[in-house]
Amino acid sequence: MAKARPIKGLNPHAPTGQNARIIAKVRLEELYSWKKYIDNPYRVRELHNLRIAAKRLRYTFEVFEEVLPEASRPIVKELEQIQEELGAIHDSDVMIAMLRLCLGSQDSGTISDTAKRKEKPLVQPELVNDLLEPSVAPTAEERYGLESLLRRQEQLREEQYNAFRQHWYQLQVRDFRREILNILNT
Repeated sequence: MAKARPIKGLNPHAPTGQNARIIAKVRLEELYSWKKYIDNPYRVRELHNLRIAAKRLRYTFEVFEEVLPEASRPIVKELEQIQEELGAIHDSDVMIAMLRLCLGSQDSGTISDTAKRKEKPLVQPELVNDLLEPSVAPTAEERYGLESLLRRQEQLREEQYNAFRQHWYQLQVRDFRREILNILNT
């Protein structure tokens, strides 16, 4: 998980609304720092970090709802939708990784890759050990079912990603970033 950026320029003596705007602008920049990964559906970690950034920005708007302009309410709904879309994608990524492990695939893209980068894996190591235990290897019939489930999950993930990407670009057409900045600058 990406760490939140420190926020500079806060003034404990300033009005809460002023500090709220500073925090929201930092969180907005954090969100857009991940946009370069939008067009790469296989940047699993980065898309998950985008989700976290959307959640932080959304929570900022919710926490400071009383001191931010009324026009920020629809922004929260859009951020919530982004967060939900990316959450569904992440859930699919975890399921796909688990299914690949169950099937004995060495190409899960999560365990060995993240170990090399010393990142937290999508699937907990204890679960990986259980899934790779030779005594619980799937039968041919179970393997067929797992392969079918894997194909359906990969197709679902592709649909989820395409829906998210379409939503993201709809927001960019309306200049979502500028819309938020305009609200914060009022």
